[in-house]
Amino acid sequence: MATEIKAPTFPESVAEGSVAAWHKEPGDSVERDELLVEIETDKVVLEVLAPEAGTLAEVLAEEGDTVESEQVLGKLGEAAAQGGGDGGKPAEAKAESKGDAKPAAGGKQHEVKAPTFPESIQEGTVASWAKQVGEAVKRDEVLAEIETDKVVLEVVAPVDGALAEIKAEEGSQVTSEQVLAIFTEGAGGADTTADEEPAASADDGASDEKVGDKILAPAARKLVAEHDLDVNRIEGTGKGGRVLKEDVQKAIKDGSAKKAAGPAGGAKAAAAPAPAVEGERPEKRVPMSRLRQTIAKRLVQAQQTAAMLTTYNEVDMGAVMDLRAQYKDTFLKAHDTKLGFMGFFVKAASEALKRFPDVNASIDGSDIVYHGYQDIGVAVSTDRGLVVPVLRDTDSMKIADVEKGIVDFGKRARDGKLGIDEMQGGTFTITNGGIFGSLLSTPILNPPQTAILGMHKIQERPMAVNGKVEIRPMMYLALSYDHRMIDGKDAVQFLVTIKELLEDPARLLLDI
Repeated sequence: MATEIKAPTFPESVAEGSVAAWHKEPGDSVERDELLVEIETDKVVLEVLAPEAGTLAEVLAEEGDTVESEQVLGKLGEAAAQGGGDGGKPAEAKAESKGDAKPAAGGKQHEVKAPTFPESIQEGTVASWAKQVGEAVKRDEVLAEIETDKVVLEVVAPVDGALAEIKAEEGSQVTSEQVLAIFTEGAGGADTTADEEPAASADDGASDEKVGDKILAPAARKLVAEHDLDVNRIEGTGKGGRVLKEDVQKAIKDGSAKKAAGPAGGAKAAAAPAPAVEGERPEKRVPMSRLRQTIAKRLVQAQQTAAMLTTYNEVDMGAVMDLRAQYKDTFLKAHDTKLGFMGFFVKAASEALKRFPDVNASIDGSDIVYHGYQDIGVAVSTDRGLVVPVLRDTDSMKIADVEKGIVDFGKRARDGKLGIDEMQGGTFTITNGGIFGSLLSTPILNPPQTAILGMHKIQERPMAVNGKVEIRPMMYLALSYDHRMIDGKDAVQFLVTIKELLEDPARLLLDI
Protein backbone atom coordinates (compact mmCIF):
# COMPACT_ATOMS: atom_id res chain seq x y z
CA MET A 1 0.00 0.00 0.00
CA ALA A 2 1.35 3.42 -0.97
CA THR A 3 2.23 5.93 1.76
CA GLU A 4 1.56 9.62 1.16
CA ILE A 5 4.49 12.02 1.40
CA LYS A 6 3.16 15.31 2.75
CA ALA A 7 4.58 18.81 3.12
CA PRO A 8 5.31 19.85 6.74
CA THR A 9 2.84 21.90 8.75
CA PHE A 10 3.80 25.49 7.96
CA PRO A 11 4.01 28.12 10.74
CA GLU A 12 1.08 30.53 10.98
CA SER A 13 3.08 33.31 9.31
CA VAL A 14 3.90 31.13 6.27
CA ALA A 15 1.08 30.67 3.76
CA GLU A 16 2.83 28.58 1.12
CA GLY A 17 6.18 27.35 -0.13
CA SER A 18 7.80 26.03 -3.28
CA VAL A 19 9.39 22.66 -3.97
CA ALA A 20 13.10 23.49 -3.98
CA ALA A 21 14.55 20.07 -4.77
CA TRP A 22 13.78 16.38 -4.86
CA HIS A 23 16.69 14.29 -3.57
CA LYS A 24 15.17 11.06 -4.91
CA GLU A 25 13.65 10.06 -8.24
CA PRO A 26 10.76 7.65 -8.88
CA GLY A 27 12.05 4.10 -8.47
CA ASP A 28 14.83 5.02 -6.05
CA SER A 29 15.01 3.07 -2.82
CA VAL A 30 14.55 5.11 0.34
CA GLU A 31 15.45 4.49 3.97
CA ARG A 32 13.30 5.65 6.88
CA ASP A 33 14.01 9.32 7.83
CA GLU A 34 16.09 9.83 4.67
CA LEU A 35 15.77 13.27 3.07
CA LEU A 36 13.30 13.19 0.17
CA VAL A 37 12.52 16.78 -0.74
CA GLU A 38 13.13 20.36 0.41
CA ILE A 39 10.38 22.98 0.62
CA GLU A 40 11.56 26.60 0.43
CA THR A 41 9.40 29.25 2.13
CA ASP A 42 9.95 32.98 2.47
CA LYS A 43 11.62 32.34 5.85
CA VAL A 44 13.18 28.88 6.03
CA VAL A 45 13.90 25.75 4.02
CA LEU A 46 11.91 22.79 5.38
CA GLU A 47 13.05 19.19 4.92
CA VAL A 48 10.63 16.35 4.19
CA LEU A 49 11.88 12.95 5.39
CA ALA A 50 10.72 9.48 4.41
CA PRO A 51 8.08 8.24 6.90
CA GLU A 52 9.24 4.64 6.31
CA ALA A 53 11.57 2.57 4.16
CA GLY A 54 10.42 1.83 0.64
CA THR A 55 10.60 3.07 -2.94
CA LEU A 56 9.61 6.48 -4.28
CA ALA A 57 6.64 5.49 -6.43
CA GLU A 58 5.31 8.84 -7.67
CA VAL A 59 6.14 12.56 -7.55
CA LEU A 60 3.00 14.73 -7.45
CA ALA A 61 4.64 18.15 -6.93
CA GLU A 62 7.53 18.91 -9.25
CA GLU A 63 10.47 21.19 -8.44
CA GLY A 64 9.33 24.82 -8.61
CA ASP A 65 5.68 24.02 -7.86
CA THR A 66 3.92 26.05 -5.17
CA VAL A 67 2.57 23.90 -2.33
CA GLU A 68 0.53 24.46 0.81
CA SER A 69 0.83 23.16 4.35
CA GLU A 70 0.42 19.35 4.54
CA GLN A 71 -0.17 19.03 0.78
CA VAL A 72 0.62 15.59 -0.69
CA LEU A 73 3.94 15.81 -2.55
CA GLY A 74 4.35 12.21 -3.67
CA LYS A 75 3.79 8.56 -2.82
CA LEU A 76 6.07 5.95 -1.31
CA GLY A 77 5.79 2.30 -2.33
CA GLU A 78 6.53 -0.74 -0.21
CA ALA A 79 10.10 -1.70 0.63
CA ALA A 80 9.79 -4.96 -1.31
CA ALA A 81 9.92 -2.97 -4.54
CA GLN A 82 13.56 -2.11 -3.92
CA GLY A 83 14.98 -5.41 -5.08
CA GLY A 84 13.43 -5.55 -8.49
CA GLY A 85 15.49 -7.47 -11.12
CA ASP A 86 18.93 -6.06 -10.39
CA GLY A 87 19.69 -7.97 -7.23
CA GLY A 88 19.72 -4.75 -5.22
CA LYS A 89 23.19 -3.79 -6.40
CA PRO A 90 22.32 -0.35 -7.79
CA ALA A 91 20.52 0.46 -4.55
CA GLU A 92 23.57 -0.65 -2.60
CA ALA A 93 25.83 1.50 -4.76
CA LYS A 94 23.53 4.46 -4.27
CA ALA A 95 23.55 3.99 -0.50
CA GLU A 96 27.32 4.10 -0.56
CA SER A 97 27.31 7.32 -2.55
CA LYS A 98 25.02 8.90 0.06
CA GLY A 99 27.26 7.90 2.93
CA ASP A 100 24.90 5.19 4.24
CA ALA A 101 27.51 2.41 3.97
CA LYS A 102 29.92 4.00 6.40
CA PRO A 103 30.25 1.03 8.76
CA ALA A 104 32.35 -0.74 6.12
CA ALA A 105 34.89 2.10 6.30
CA GLY A 106 34.67 2.60 10.03
CA GLY A 107 32.47 1.00 12.66
CA LYS A 108 29.24 1.52 14.55
CA GLN A 109 27.10 4.49 13.52
CA HIS A 110 25.76 7.04 16.00
CA GLU A 111 23.13 9.74 15.66
CA VAL A 112 24.43 13.19 16.52
CA LYS A 113 21.55 15.03 18.17
CA ALA A 114 20.92 18.62 19.21
CA PRO A 115 21.11 19.20 22.97
CA THR A 116 17.97 19.12 25.10
CA PHE A 117 16.73 22.71 25.05
CA PRO A 118 15.39 24.36 28.22
CA GLU A 119 11.62 24.89 28.43
CA SER A 120 11.96 28.57 27.50
CA ILE A 121 13.66 27.72 24.17
CA GLN A 122 11.59 26.20 21.38
CA GLU A 123 14.19 25.93 18.63
CA GLY A 124 17.68 26.92 17.56
CA THR A 125 19.73 27.55 14.43
CA VAL A 126 22.77 25.58 13.29
CA ALA A 127 25.34 28.38 13.52
CA SER A 128 28.33 26.46 12.17
CA TRP A 129 29.83 23.04 11.60
CA ALA A 130 33.37 22.81 12.96
CA LYS A 131 33.99 19.55 11.07
CA GLN A 132 33.30 18.42 7.52
CA VAL A 133 32.08 15.04 6.31
CA GLY A 134 34.93 12.51 6.47
CA GLU A 135 37.19 14.64 8.67
CA ALA A 136 38.74 12.72 11.56
CA VAL A 137 37.33 13.76 14.95
CA LYS A 138 38.34 12.98 18.53
CA ARG A 139 35.83 12.17 21.26
CA ASP A 140 34.27 15.28 22.89
CA GLU A 141 35.65 17.50 20.10
CA VAL A 142 33.19 20.21 19.01
CA LEU A 143 31.25 19.20 15.90
CA ALA A 144 28.71 22.01 15.63
CA GLU A 145 27.30 25.05 17.41
CA ILE A 146 23.57 25.63 17.87
CA GLU A 147 22.58 29.27 18.33
CA THR A 148 19.44 29.90 20.34
CA ASP A 149 17.87 33.23 21.24
CA LYS A 150 19.85 33.22 24.50
CA VAL A 151 23.00 31.09 24.32
CA VAL A 152 25.20 29.13 21.94
CA LEU A 153 25.14 25.38 22.63
CA GLU A 154 27.97 23.06 21.57
CA VAL A 155 27.47 19.60 20.07
CA VAL A 156 30.43 17.28 20.62
CA ALA A 157 31.56 13.98 19.10
CA PRO A 158 30.27 10.92 21.01
CA VAL A 159 33.39 8.83 20.21
CA ASP A 160 36.49 8.94 17.99
CA GLY A 161 35.50 8.76 14.34
CA ALA A 162 34.18 10.95 11.54
CA LEU A 163 30.99 12.54 10.27
CA ALA A 164 29.29 10.30 7.74
CA GLU A 165 26.41 12.61 6.85
CA ILE A 166 25.19 16.07 7.84
CA LYS A 167 21.40 16.24 8.06
CA ALA A 168 21.05 19.86 9.29
CA GLU A 169 23.06 22.36 7.28
CA GLU A 170 24.31 25.70 8.62
CA GLY A 171 21.44 28.15 8.93
CA SER A 172 18.75 25.50 9.28
CA GLN A 173 16.37 25.53 12.24
CA VAL A 174 16.42 22.58 14.61
CA THR A 175 14.42 21.48 17.62
CA SER A 176 15.45 19.89 20.90
CA GLU A 177 17.18 16.52 20.40
CA GLN A 178 16.74 16.63 16.61
CA VAL A 179 19.18 14.44 14.66
CA LEU A 180 21.84 16.73 13.16
CA ALA A 181 24.18 14.20 11.59
CA ILE A 182 25.26 10.57 11.36
CA PHE A 183 28.62 9.81 12.97
CA THR A 184 30.72 6.72 12.20
CA GLU A 185 32.87 5.30 14.97
CA GLY A 186 36.52 4.84 14.00
CA ALA A 187 36.08 6.34 10.48
CA GLY A 188 37.92 9.32 8.99
CA GLY A 189 41.43 9.95 7.78
CA ALA A 190 41.80 7.84 4.62
CA ASP A 191 38.06 7.92 4.02
CA THR A 192 37.91 11.69 3.66
CA THR A 193 37.89 11.65 -0.12
CA ALA A 194 35.08 9.15 -0.27
CA ASP A 195 33.08 11.10 2.27
CA GLU A 196 33.26 14.38 0.45
CA GLU A 197 31.15 13.01 -2.40
CA PRO A 198 27.96 12.61 -0.39
CA ALA A 199 28.32 16.12 0.92
CA ALA A 200 28.37 17.32 -2.67
CA SER A 201 25.46 15.14 -3.73
CA ALA A 202 23.37 16.50 -0.87
CA ASP A 203 23.49 19.91 -2.52
CA ASP A 204 22.99 18.62 -6.08
CA GLY A 205 19.23 18.83 -5.99
CA ALA A 206 19.01 22.13 -4.17
CA SER A 207 17.04 25.14 -5.29
CA ASP A 208 19.74 26.65 -7.51
CA GLU A 209 20.17 30.19 -8.68
CA LYS A 210 22.19 31.40 -11.63
CA VAL A 211 24.66 34.20 -10.85
CA GLY A 212 26.56 35.33 -13.92
CA ASP A 213 27.76 32.16 -15.64
CA LYS A 214 27.60 30.10 -12.46
CA ILE A 215 24.78 28.05 -10.94
CA LEU A 216 24.76 28.22 -7.13
CA ALA A 217 23.11 25.87 -4.63
CA PRO A 218 21.22 27.65 -1.78
CA ALA A 219 23.86 26.93 0.88
CA ALA A 220 26.60 28.14 -1.48
CA ARG A 221 24.57 31.24 -2.33
CA LYS A 222 24.30 32.13 1.36
CA LEU A 223 28.06 31.77 1.96
CA VAL A 224 28.89 33.84 -1.12
CA ALA A 225 26.64 36.66 0.14
CA GLU A 226 28.00 36.53 3.70
CA HIS A 227 31.64 36.69 2.58
CA ASP A 228 31.06 39.00 -0.41
CA LEU A 229 32.84 36.69 -2.87
CA ASP A 230 33.28 36.81 -6.64
CA VAL A 231 31.39 33.73 -7.87
CA ASN A 232 33.24 33.80 -11.19
CA ARG A 233 36.41 32.83 -9.32
CA ILE A 234 34.86 29.77 -7.71
CA GLU A 235 35.16 26.47 -9.55
CA GLY A 236 32.03 24.35 -9.23
CA THR A 237 32.43 20.62 -8.70
CA GLY A 238 28.74 19.72 -8.70
CA LYS A 239 26.66 18.29 -11.50
CA GLY A 240 26.98 20.47 -14.62
CA GLY A 241 29.53 22.74 -12.93
CA ARG A 242 27.13 23.67 -10.13
CA VAL A 243 28.84 25.57 -7.27
CA LEU A 244 28.33 23.68 -4.01
CA LYS A 245 28.78 24.75 -0.41
CA GLU A 246 32.06 22.83 -0.22
CA ASP A 247 33.40 24.75 -3.24
CA VAL A 248 32.68 28.08 -1.53
CA GLN A 249 34.22 26.91 1.75
CA LYS A 250 37.38 25.90 -0.12
CA ALA A 251 37.51 29.29 -1.85
CA ILE A 252 37.11 31.07 1.51
CA LYS A 253 39.92 29.00 3.01
CA ASP A 254 42.21 29.61 0.03
CA GLY A 255 41.26 33.28 -0.26
CA SER A 256 40.96 32.80 -4.01
CA ALA A 257 37.51 34.30 -4.55
CA LYS A 258 37.83 37.74 -2.97
CA LYS A 259 36.47 40.58 -5.07
CA ALA A 260 39.06 42.83 -6.68
CA ALA A 261 39.70 46.12 -4.90
CA GLY A 262 40.13 48.10 -8.11
CA PRO A 263 41.52 48.12 -11.67
CA ALA A 264 44.75 46.46 -10.45
CA GLY A 265 42.92 43.16 -10.47
CA GLY A 266 43.59 42.75 -14.21
CA ALA A 267 41.30 41.51 -16.96
CA LYS A 268 39.65 38.95 -14.73
CA ALA A 269 38.81 41.58 -12.16
CA ALA A 270 37.40 43.84 -14.84
CA ALA A 271 34.90 41.13 -15.78
CA ALA A 272 33.73 40.82 -12.17
CA PRO A 273 31.42 43.38 -10.56
CA ALA A 274 33.89 45.60 -8.69
CA PRO A 275 32.38 47.48 -5.73
CA ALA A 276 34.90 50.29 -6.12
CA VAL A 277 33.36 51.53 -9.39
CA GLU A 278 32.41 55.20 -9.09
CA GLY A 279 28.74 55.76 -8.48
CA GLU A 280 28.08 52.20 -7.27
CA ARG A 281 26.37 51.82 -3.90
CA PRO A 282 27.13 48.31 -2.65
CA GLU A 283 24.86 46.57 -0.17
CA LYS A 284 25.30 43.43 1.87
CA ARG A 285 22.43 41.30 3.12
CA VAL A 286 23.02 38.77 5.90
CA PRO A 287 20.50 36.89 8.06
CA MET A 288 19.74 38.44 11.45
CA SER A 289 20.99 36.18 14.23
CA ARG A 290 18.45 34.57 16.55
CA LEU A 291 19.86 36.52 19.49
CA ARG A 292 19.46 39.82 17.59
CA GLN A 293 15.87 38.88 16.64
CA THR A 294 15.06 38.14 20.28
CA ILE A 295 16.62 41.39 21.47
CA ALA A 296 14.55 43.33 18.94
CA LYS A 297 11.37 41.49 19.90
CA ARG A 298 11.85 42.07 23.64
CA LEU A 299 12.70 45.75 23.24
CA VAL A 300 9.63 46.41 21.13
CA GLN A 301 7.52 44.36 23.55
CA ALA A 302 8.79 46.40 26.51
CA GLN A 303 7.87 49.69 24.84
CA GLN A 304 4.44 48.45 23.75
CA THR A 305 3.34 46.82 27.01
CA ALA A 306 4.87 48.94 29.79
CA ALA A 307 4.04 52.50 30.82
CA MET A 308 7.74 53.37 30.70
CA LEU A 309 9.09 56.60 32.11
CA THR A 310 12.65 57.70 32.90
CA THR A 311 13.92 59.89 35.72
CA TYR A 312 17.42 61.36 35.74
CA ASN A 313 19.93 62.50 38.33
CA GLU A 314 23.66 63.05 38.58
CA VAL A 315 26.23 61.72 41.02
CA ASP A 316 29.61 63.11 42.06
CA MET A 317 31.98 60.15 41.58
CA GLY A 318 34.88 61.85 43.41
CA ALA A 319 34.56 59.83 46.63
CA VAL A 320 34.40 56.47 44.82
CA MET A 321 37.33 57.43 42.58
CA ASP A 322 39.42 58.46 45.59
CA LEU A 323 38.61 55.19 47.32
CA ARG A 324 39.62 53.21 44.22
CA ALA A 325 42.87 55.13 43.86
CA GLN A 326 43.75 54.55 47.51
CA TYR A 327 43.01 50.82 47.68
CA LYS A 328 43.20 49.46 44.11
CA ASP A 329 46.66 47.88 44.54
CA THR A 330 45.80 46.38 47.94
CA PHE A 331 42.46 45.17 46.61
CA LEU A 332 44.14 43.48 43.63
CA LYS A 333 46.64 41.66 45.85
CA ALA A 334 44.01 40.58 48.35
CA HIS A 335 41.31 39.41 45.91
CA ASP A 336 43.16 38.82 42.63
CA THR A 337 40.74 41.08 40.76
CA LYS A 338 40.61 44.78 39.94
CA LEU A 339 38.42 47.20 41.83
CA GLY A 340 35.98 48.73 39.35
CA PHE A 341 32.92 50.94 39.53
CA MET A 342 30.32 48.21 38.99
CA GLY A 343 30.92 46.70 42.44
CA PHE A 344 29.89 49.99 44.07
CA PHE A 345 26.83 50.40 41.85
CA VAL A 346 25.64 46.81 42.42
CA LYS A 347 25.99 47.18 46.20
CA ALA A 348 24.27 50.60 46.17
CA ALA A 349 21.43 49.23 44.04
CA SER A 350 21.04 46.23 46.36
CA GLU A 351 20.62 48.51 49.36
CA ALA A 352 18.19 50.79 47.52
CA LEU A 353 16.12 47.80 46.36
CA LYS A 354 15.66 46.71 49.98
CA ARG A 355 14.33 50.15 50.86
CA PHE A 356 12.00 50.34 47.82
CA PRO A 357 10.50 46.86 47.29
CA ASP A 358 8.25 48.07 44.45
CA VAL A 359 11.35 48.67 42.31
CA ASN A 360 12.47 45.09 43.02
CA ALA A 361 9.09 43.63 42.03
CA SER A 362 7.91 42.22 38.70
CA ILE A 363 4.57 42.05 36.91
CA ASP A 364 3.12 38.66 35.98
CA GLY A 365 -0.13 39.17 34.07
CA SER A 366 -2.45 40.92 36.51
CA ASP A 367 -0.32 39.94 39.53
CA ILE A 368 2.57 41.72 41.21
CA VAL A 369 5.41 39.49 42.40
CA TYR A 370 7.46 40.95 45.28
CA HIS A 371 10.92 39.40 45.55
CA GLY A 372 12.51 38.98 48.97
CA TYR A 373 15.99 38.88 47.43
CA GLN A 374 18.07 40.97 45.04
CA ASP A 375 19.22 39.31 41.80
CA ILE A 376 20.80 41.99 39.65
CA GLY A 377 21.41 41.52 35.92
CA VAL A 378 24.45 43.23 34.41
CA ALA A 379 24.21 44.01 30.68
CA VAL A 380 27.23 42.71 28.74
CA SER A 381 27.93 43.65 25.12
CA THR A 382 29.19 40.91 22.76
CA ASP A 383 29.73 40.59 19.02
CA ARG A 384 26.46 38.66 18.84
CA GLY A 385 24.45 41.24 20.76
CA LEU A 386 23.56 42.27 24.31
CA VAL A 387 23.18 39.60 26.99
CA VAL A 388 22.24 40.07 30.65
CA PRO A 389 23.75 37.50 33.05
CA VAL A 390 22.45 37.70 36.62
CA LEU A 391 24.34 38.06 39.90
CA ARG A 392 22.39 36.16 42.59
CA ASP A 393 21.73 37.44 46.13
CA THR A 394 23.81 40.58 45.64
CA ASP A 395 22.86 41.84 49.10
CA SER A 396 25.06 39.14 50.68
CA MET A 397 27.91 39.50 48.15
CA LYS A 398 31.10 41.39 48.86
CA ILE A 399 32.34 43.97 46.37
CA ALA A 400 35.21 41.61 45.46
CA ASP A 401 32.69 38.83 44.67
CA VAL A 402 30.71 41.21 42.49
CA GLU A 403 33.81 42.28 40.54
CA LYS A 404 34.95 38.68 40.03
CA GLY A 405 31.47 37.67 38.89
CA ILE A 406 31.25 40.50 36.35
CA VAL A 407 34.70 39.75 34.91
CA ASP A 408 33.78 36.07 34.57
CA PHE A 409 30.43 36.90 32.94
CA GLY A 410 32.09 39.25 30.46
CA LYS A 411 34.68 36.69 29.35
CA ARG A 412 32.22 33.82 29.01
CA ALA A 413 29.61 36.02 27.28
CA ARG A 414 32.10 36.98 24.57
CA ASP A 415 33.04 33.30 24.15
CA GLY A 416 29.37 32.26 24.01
CA LYS A 417 29.78 30.04 27.08
CA LEU A 418 27.05 31.44 29.35
CA GLY A 419 24.37 29.02 30.50
CA ILE A 420 20.61 29.58 30.23
CA ASP A 421 20.16 29.56 34.01
CA GLU A 422 22.69 32.38 34.35
CA MET A 423 20.50 34.75 32.31
CA GLN A 424 17.12 34.07 33.86
CA GLY A 425 15.27 35.35 36.91
CA GLY A 426 16.82 38.76 37.55
CA THR A 427 14.83 41.29 39.60
CA PHE A 428 16.68 44.44 38.46
CA THR A 429 19.16 45.37 35.72
CA ILE A 430 22.14 47.72 35.45
CA THR A 431 23.52 48.78 32.06
CA ASN A 432 26.68 50.83 31.57
CA GLY A 433 26.77 52.82 28.34
CA GLY A 434 29.57 54.93 29.78
CA ILE A 435 32.22 52.38 28.77
CA PHE A 436 31.41 53.28 25.15
CA GLY A 437 31.39 57.02 25.82
CA SER A 438 27.66 57.61 26.30
CA LEU A 439 27.00 60.80 28.28
CA LEU A 440 23.22 60.33 28.66
CA SER A 441 20.71 57.75 27.45
CA THR A 442 17.29 56.27 28.19
CA PRO A 443 17.57 52.54 29.00
CA ILE A 444 14.70 50.23 28.02
CA LEU A 445 13.12 47.87 30.55
CA ASN A 446 14.02 44.19 30.65
CA PRO A 447 10.58 42.51 31.13
CA PRO A 448 9.14 41.31 33.44
CA GLN A 449 11.34 43.56 35.59
CA THR A 450 9.90 46.98 36.42
CA ALA A 451 13.08 49.09 36.50
CA ILE A 452 16.56 49.41 34.99
CA LEU A 453 19.46 51.68 35.97
CA GLY A 454 21.62 53.30 33.32
CA MET A 455 25.20 54.35 34.10
CA HIS A 456 27.10 56.77 31.88
CA LYS A 457 30.45 58.36 31.19
CA ILE A 458 32.25 60.18 34.01
CA GLN A 459 32.67 63.74 32.76
CA GLU A 460 34.47 66.57 34.57
CA ARG A 461 32.14 69.56 34.86
CA PRO A 462 32.10 72.83 36.81
CA MET A 463 29.85 72.37 39.87
CA ALA A 464 28.82 74.65 42.72
CA VAL A 465 30.27 73.14 45.94
CA ASN A 466 29.71 75.06 49.20
CA GLY A 467 29.23 78.31 47.32
CA LYS A 468 32.35 77.82 45.15
CA VAL A 469 32.81 76.56 41.60
CA GLU A 470 34.83 73.34 41.45
CA ILE A 471 35.62 70.90 38.68
CA ARG A 472 34.09 67.58 39.72
CA PRO A 473 33.89 64.11 38.06
CA MET A 474 30.17 63.81 37.41
CA MET A 475 28.05 60.97 36.02
CA TYR A 476 24.47 61.16 34.82
CA LEU A 477 22.22 58.37 36.12
CA ALA A 478 18.99 57.28 34.41
CA LEU A 479 16.29 55.09 35.95
CA SER A 480 13.64 53.80 33.55
CA TYR A 481 10.63 52.32 35.35
CA ASP A 482 7.18 50.89 34.70
CA HIS A 483 4.65 53.44 35.92
CA ARG A 484 2.01 50.70 36.18
CA MET A 485 3.92 49.41 39.17
CA ILE A 486 6.17 52.21 40.43
CA ASP A 487 5.01 55.71 41.35
CA GLY A 488 7.15 58.65 40.30
CA LYS A 489 7.89 59.55 43.91
CA ASP A 490 9.37 56.10 44.64
CA ALA A 491 11.39 56.08 41.43
CA VAL A 492 12.92 59.50 42.20
CA GLN A 493 13.69 58.58 45.82
CA PHE A 494 15.22 55.26 44.73
CA LEU A 495 17.61 57.09 42.38
CA VAL A 496 18.43 59.69 45.03
CA THR A 497 19.27 56.86 47.47
CA ILE A 498 21.77 55.40 44.97
CA LYS A 499 23.26 58.88 44.48
CA GLU A 500 23.70 59.40 48.24
CA LEU A 501 25.27 55.97 48.78
CA LEU A 502 27.79 56.52 45.96
CA GLU A 503 28.72 60.04 47.03
CA ASP A 504 29.45 58.72 50.54
CA PRO A 505 30.65 55.09 50.09
CA ALA A 506 31.10 54.67 53.85
CA ARG A 507 27.30 54.45 54.06
CA LEU A 508 27.50 51.14 52.13
CA LEU A 509 29.85 49.74 54.77
CA LEU A 510 27.92 51.11 57.73
CA ASP A 511 24.49 50.19 56.30
CA ILE A 512 23.06 53.69 56.84
